[in-house]
Amino acid sequence: MKDYIEERAVEIATYIIEHNATVRQTAKEFGVSKSTVHKDVTDRLLQINPVLARNARKVLNVNKSERHIRGGLATREKYLHHNSK
Repeated sequence: MKDYIEERAVEIATYIIEHNATVRQTAKEFGVSKSTVHKDVTDRLLQINPVLARNARKVLNVNKSERHIRGGLATREKYLHHNSK
C-alpha cells in the first residue's frame, strides 16, 4: 500500500474519532468519496493500526444507528421552513 494512502487512512480515522464525524462529513472534509472513507477505515486501517480502526468503527456504528433520527429531523426542518414562507 502506498504511503499516502496509509497516512490518509490514519488521518481519516483520527478525524472521525475527534469530531464524532459521519462518513459523509469526513468524505467532504477530505475531498474523497464515501466509499473511500469506508474502505480506509474498515479495510486498510485494520492492517496499519487495528486499535485506531476499532475506535473509528465504534463512532461510525453509533452514527449509523442514529442516522434515521438525523434524517427525520432534517425532513422536519425542511418542511417547517418550507411552510413558513
